[in-house]
Amino acid sequence: MKKVSFFYDKTTFDLNVPDDTPVLTSRVDELASDKDGLEIVREAMEHPIDSPKLSELAAGKPDCVIIISDHTRPVPSPDILPNMIRELREGSPDIDITLLVATGFHRPTTVEELKGKLGDALYEEFKDKIIVHNAHDPSQNIKVGVLPSGPDCILDKAAVNASLLVAEGFIEPHFFAGFSGGRKSILPGVADAVTVMGNHCSKFIDSPFARTGILDGNPIHIDMVAAAKMAKLAYIVNVVIDENKKTVAAFAGNFEKAHEKGCAFVSDYVCVKPAPADIVITTNGGYPLDQNAYQSPKGMTAGEATVKDGGVIIMLGSCLDGTGGDFFYHIIADEPDIETAYQKFLATAQEDTRPDQWCSQILARIVRKYSVIFVADPSQKEMIEGLKMTYAPDLDTAYALAREWKGADATLTCIPNGISVVVRD
Repeated sequence: MKKVSFFYDKTTFDLNVPDDTPVLTSRVDELASDKDGLEIVREAMEHPIDSPKLSELAAGKPDCVIIISDHTRPVPSPDILPNMIRELREGSPDIDITLLVATGFHRPTTVEELKGKLGDALYEEFKDKIIVHNAHDPSQNIKVGVLPSGPDCILDKAAVNASLLVAEGFIEPHFFAGFSGGRKSILPGVADAVTVMGNHCSKFIDSPFARTGILDGNPIHIDMVAAAKMAKLAYIVNVVIDENKKTVAAFAGNFEKAHEKGCAFVSDYVCVKPAPADIVITTNGGYPLDQNAYQSPKGMTAGEATVKDGGVIIMLGSCLDGTGGDFFYHIIADEPDIETAYQKFLATAQEDTRPDQWCSQILARIVRKYSVIFVADPSQKEMIEGLKMTYAPDLDTAYALAREWKGADATLTCIPNGISVVVRD
């Protein structure tokens, strides 16, 4: 027997399984380096991809907006921002720097979360120069154009009005945008709700190209790139992190080319072949992405890609922050069954996209086809059941139930971190 540890909140659930049980993991940890994150980022910025150095871009600019990630993303900002700030001030000593928090469609990031993300020194320096994006406040956003698919492209005024717009981020598999990072700092990062909903419409979510690890032909990605161009995103610094959230690689420069190179690099380490099984255990990689149910379909899609027809997916996510969005919850919970909810998603026109329906649609796609047992904090039992899934308080209970359903001879595949892998042939 061997022990497999599954990420959950800030700890793990462990399970002893037969030695021949497939365990699907990325190879990112092979990138272990003696260099610290600051040095890795600095070296990347010394050799930007298809771009002048950031200091050159800053020359003569009176101000700059740096788009930073929000509380739901484990981006190691203390590795990235000091290097970006240093170069900006090298190019323009008196440059006025603002940090714009890319909340996308998420709730606002709190002061405590900002302190935790930035560290005390950076927070104290910029606390009066931090703007938290609000997708639901039309007065904060302004139209800059029209997306290729038709919706208005409406972005945060702070980003649009900046003399120089740059962004931090990280690259990992994403369950419908292909990969995180790059253009996602703009859309959905600092986009208005109207723009996000148009981009995340049911037709696009249903596209076979809107899947983990796919950029070519992905209609969601195409709109996102267009939005970043309209915003005049001039430069990015995106990192790759290991399972311990440590920076192991960095890519800086042109937002398209640096991102493309980073995605190609990540693909070599995260793509794994399916190991079809009756029961698949997966996670959202623990904190911070397992804070709410809204994020949970990310890890579930990894299980979806390898579970057998009629199989069981066990999903681990603390959901200590609840649903992550009332709309996300009620779109499913208020329907009599999962099939009714799913068919309503498919029938929704682009211009009628409802808030958060994209995550609900993906969750419904999975739950209608497979039995899902969700391990979450006991306070969230009613919420999990409202989403038409079976609640379990811990992994041992969930696994015992799955084996009861599928039989003593049921096969098992383990995915300790469902958002860190691309499962495909």
